[in-house]
Amino acid sequence: MSRDERYFMASVKLGPKGQIVIPKEAREMFGVGPGDTMVLMCDKKKGIALQTADKLNPFMKKVFDSLPDMGEEESE
Repeated sequence: MSRDERYFMASVKLGPKGQIVIPKEAREMFGVGPGDTMVLMCDKKKGIALQTADKLNPFMKKVFDSLPDMGEEESE
């Protein structure tokens, strides 16, 4: 991977529902698309990070994978 392929920067705007569109170049860079699970991490001092679920460390991935899907009802 060349240095030019390692970095990408773009500005995005929040839509009316607080949504953003990840630019095509960034989606292609990380091989993500519709339906893929992303993890949003926030720190008031460091900012916001968006990561693909497969890049989480094994412990975090196990916890994240155990969460119910947003579209499914939780069984009681």
